[in-house]
Amino acid sequence: MSEVLLAILAGFIVGVLFSAIKLPIPAPPVLPGVMGIVGVYAGGAAYHWILEKIMTG
Repeated sequence: MSEVLLAILAGFIVGVLFSAIKLPIPAPPVLPGVMGIVGVYAGGAAYHWILEKIMTG
């Protein structure tokens, strides 16, 4: 849980700094960005699951 809080804090600080120096926020649009992250996580989990099934099965 502390990793999640640190990630949120780091993101918040980056957002404030980028806004303060008038640069665009370095993030994709909210929903597509979140779905991309979910897709990356799901792909990694699927890879490990498939690899485990091949090795043990």
